Amino acid sequence: MDIETAASQLEALGNPTRLRLYHVLVRAGHGGLPVAQAQERLGIPASTLSHHLQRLIRDGLVSQERQATTLICRAVYPAMDALLGFLAEECCIEEGCSEATGRAA
Repeated sequence: MDIETAASQLEALGNPTRLRLYHVLVRAGHGGLPVAQAQERLGIPASTLSHHLQRLIRDGLVSQERQATTLICRAVYPAMDALLGFLAEECCIEEGCSEATGRAA
C-alpha cells in the first residue's frame, strides 16, 4: 500500500459517522448488511448514509452488491488488512519492539 492510499483511507475513517458505519459493516461479517439495516443501526437519514457510503466505496473500504431489490454493503476485508498491515509493518523498525513497549499503556 502506498502512503497516499493509506492517508485517503484514514481520512475517510476519520469522520465519526463513517467510522461507525464501517464498524457496523465489519461486525456484520462477510455476508454484509442491507443498506436499510445499516441506516437503522446508525439512526441517520438515508441521504446521509448514502453520502458516507460513497466515500468508503471510493476509498475501497466498502463494496455494494444488489440482490434483487436489496442493496447489500460489505466491508472489504483485504483493504482493512492492508491498511492495518501498512500501519504495523515497520513498527519499531529502527529500535525494535519489546513486549513492554509493544503495548499501549
